[in-house]
Amino acid sequence: MRWKKILSLGPNVVMCSRLMFFSSVSTATCSDLCRKQMQLSIVSSKPQLDLFFCNLSTAAVLGKQGGIQRGCDGEDSWSDDEVNAEPQFGDGGDGGGVVLRGIKWGENAFSIANDVLKLYFDAEDIKIFAFKVSPKGYIYIRLDKVSQKYGCPSIDEITHFNLLYQEKLEESGQRGEIPDNLGVEISSPSVARLLAVPSDLERFKDIPLIMNYFHEDADSHISQKRKGVFILDSIDTNARECTWKLADVKENRDPLRKGRPMSKKQKEWRLTLSFHMIERLTFHPMPSFPPRDV
Repeated sequence: MRWKKILSLGPNVVMCSRLMFFSSVSTATCSDLCRKQMQLSIVSSKPQLDLFFCNLSTAAVLGKQGGIQRGCDGEDSWSDDEVNAEPQFGDGGDGGGVVLRGIKWGENAFSIANDVLKLYFDAEDIKIFAFKVSPKGYIYIRLDKVSQKYGCPSIDEITHFNLLYQEKLEESGQRGEIPDNLGVEISSPSVARLLAVPSDLERFKDIPLIMNYFHEDADSHISQKRKGVFILDSIDTNARECTWKLADVKENRDPLRKGRPMSKKQKEWRLTLSFHMIERLTFHPMPSFPPRDV
């Protein structure tokens, strides 16, 4: 696989049409993932900086010393051991949260990231969605922009954070507080980010979401797992329940009525669920994710 240089933004800064894939994923599968999972990501290693427009939720990046690390089938990759793990809340990846793994320098690296946000950004708007360190010497940070529809900071914001963070890491390394050869990946949350119920509902109420939920059969009163693409219609915080309507997406349209919108019956249909009946909530991978304005 070759990287296509679309736009040059300076030394070692490129925009790529496709990135590396996991060891268990074929090239064909990668192409499919590229259409479904997208995020903005900057990956860097002393002394180089590389900017990628990522089409996978985990980017392939330069090694800590600036060399390319080889992945499966001769492909270039920089990945942690847990990239294929199912997302869980607090996993430091798509589930958000902070994962330091008991690594001595992890707390310092996390503190430096928070300091950069407080000193140089609107800390109420741009926050750390996920932070994870690896025993191999890698730092993974996902920045969440609260005011942006999908939570995606702009390329300029991610670039600016990366440069400032690298500078502060170097200063800390010179003081002997952290290792001086750490690899860093700065990115936006991916389309696979887990959304919290109910705290994320209001924020992403106008976006089609994939929902895994439990629904009780009216006759047997047995709860069954179901999955669909919905848009939030309303929230009742007192009753701790929410009402959903079908999203106008391909999955919800009649395949026999090709090119036509949903029927009136579908548009008027509603589903009310208690918060605890929602098992998993993620973005629906729309073709425009992430939005073009970032």
